[in-house]
Amino acid sequence: MKQKRAEEKNFVLKNKSGYFSNHNFNTLIYRKYDGLFRVYRKSCTHVATEYLSGLLQCEKGHKNMERMVEAVTGSDYKRYVHFLSVSKWSYEDVNLVTMKEVDTVLREQKKRSGRPTGLTFDESSHLKKGDKSVGVARQYAGVVGKVDNCQVSVHVCLSNEKFCTLIGTELFLPTGWTNDKARCQDAGIPEAKQKYQTKPELALELVKRAIEAGVEFDFIGGDGLYGHNSELTRALDKLERFYVLDVHKDELVFLSEPTFAVPGRKSNKGKTPTLLRPDIQPIQLQGYIKTLASKDFTREQIRKTAKGWKYALVHTVTVWHWDGKEQNAQKRTLVITRSEKTKYSLSNGEKEKYTNNEWAYFQISRYWVERCFDDSKNELGMSGYQVTGWLAWQHHMALVLMAGLYILTLKIDKQDQLPLLSVRDARLLVISILFASQKEVDLCLEHIQIRHRQRQADIDRHYK
Repeated sequence: MKQKRAEEKNFVLKNKSGYFSNHNFNTLIYRKYDGLFRVYRKSCTHVATEYLSGLLQCEKGHKNMERMVEAVTGSDYKRYVHFLSVSKWSYEDVNLVTMKEVDTVLREQKKRSGRPTGLTFDESSHLKKGDKSVGVARQYAGVVGKVDNCQVSVHVCLSNEKFCTLIGTELFLPTGWTNDKARCQDAGIPEAKQKYQTKPELALELVKRAIEAGVEFDFIGGDGLYGHNSELTRALDKLERFYVLDVHKDELVFLSEPTFAVPGRKSNKGKTPTLLRPDIQPIQLQGYIKTLASKDFTREQIRKTAKGWKYALVHTVTVWHWDGKEQNAQKRTLVITRSEKTKYSLSNGEKEKYTNNEWAYFQISRYWVERCFDDSKNELGMSGYQVTGWLAWQHHMALVLMAGLYILTLKIDKQDQLPLLSVRDARLLVISILFASQKEVDLCLEHIQIRHRQRQADIDRHYK
């Protein structure tokens, strides 16, 4: 107990101005993550504090251990390496606490906003050189829009209106890794993880983990990679979870409920048919939309932006979707929105249960996981690591999720005073409050308020 109090006294980063008195590393780590960074009898909590402060202080491209040592007073490079790559603190336990804390703050935000909370999954790529980084391979990298040498991870985001952060992650392992046991062992991948899993399978694991943790959410979202995967959607059906998942324009649907049967043999030649066939023909979504007229869409305002309300033309209809294996097609709601692009989604919810405006809100909420990726990479160092092993990668990501929670709570707590506070603004203000003089704190806050007044004036102009 004395050691713990001494650590708190030594590593608490005091708020000089009092402006964010409830948001310091002492509250975040020593209270909410009490004991999770203890290995045997030794506490590594102070190293976690240093690493988090490094993630916040360093700019993009410099959020690695070498640059953190330069930015964080009293830190040590070898201590960072040991903390990430060798120390056996449980990233699973840390991630669980982060997930539950995000759930807590967004439940309160939901009471204030009155809007549903979404759980959205998506994958993100991290460009790397060489072949030593765990999971690295020549594969599609969304960050550059082409095949490149990279790692790919699947993440899940919790969002309510404009407030969002990542709450879970799984590293995707290509077959070039899972088929090479020696390579997996060299990277420190646990035996249970040395199996090939698709990205939709990893997304399903993340959803189940959130459910087991008691996370409260109203709907699930994802892009066409996940909406097209019938194993994932059928699994979500069994979990009785409502989803609105994007699908591709060539997805096939039936406009009325089909029946299936094995067709009879047409002649004495050839094989006897064994596969089920529908009694009516399906239609591609890109073909169906051509049959629609303007009156089949409603114009909905779906989200506030810096340049006014975002509008979309919305069409919803009940369709049936068949995976080619089941005895019956599944009833679905098709959601089509037209704005800058045309997007298609399929949902297991009843069409009549929600308005077109609500259906559009569910569909466009996938924007927030992409927003989380941008903020986490640009401001919190999600892709800035210089580690190669499994354990170090997981440890780094756990600390990035903690940093995201820290910024989220700050933004929600101060939404009345600073409604336009971005992740970058919040990070810069935290840096000045925790690490600069009172004069620099006041100057930083003044600059932020000036930018916000200018931004608000521009926003008001568009809404007029």
